[in-house]
Amino acid sequence: MVVHMVLFKVKRGVSRARLVRVMKLIGGLKRTIPGITSYRWGPYSSPEGLNRGYTHGFCTTFRDAKSRNVYLDHDAHQAVVVEVLKILQGGVKGALAFDFEA
Repeated sequence: MVVHMVLFKVKRGVSRARLVRVMKLIGGLKRTIPGITSYRWGPYSSPEGLNRGYTHGFCTTFRDAKSRNVYLDHDAHQAVVVEVLKILQGGVKGALAFDFEA
């Protein structure tokens, strides 16, 4: 299993409705791309204060590395990335991705 964690620095002024729509687009990829086993997202909520400006994040799990690799290059994923970048502070610099095998 591969866990794909992504953190976002969402621009100030992005409405909750727009944010939810984009996060649902990401989650909807589970219906389109095989090998995705789970998806969860939410805002930063820890009292530690170690988020370094990242405001939201999501975790997607994949059956294996091959499934994750298919997802990364999939046209449906690339279309969602375009929408995600529109809400991020600094475009791609407003995202951090980290994967690990569990």
